[in-house]
Amino acid sequence: MRRPIPDPVATGQESVWDFPRPAVAQPTGAKVSVVFAGQTIAESLRALCSRTTDHKARRQAGKLSQQ
Repeated sequence: MRRPIPDPVATGQESVWDFPRPAVAQPTGAKVSVVFAGQTIAESLRALCSRTTDHKARRQAGKLSQQ
């Protein structure tokens, strides 16, 4: 089975292939608002961005692997 080839990343985009393993949560550095039905229901200046890879981890010899 061949490894998939990721699509090129356009300006202003991020590639999930570049995200760390295991997943991490990093501060966004931006104001984040949650809007529902036109109403702001939550806002935060301390929001986190969860970054994870494009595939599930595989278990090998009892340890998680990035293969």
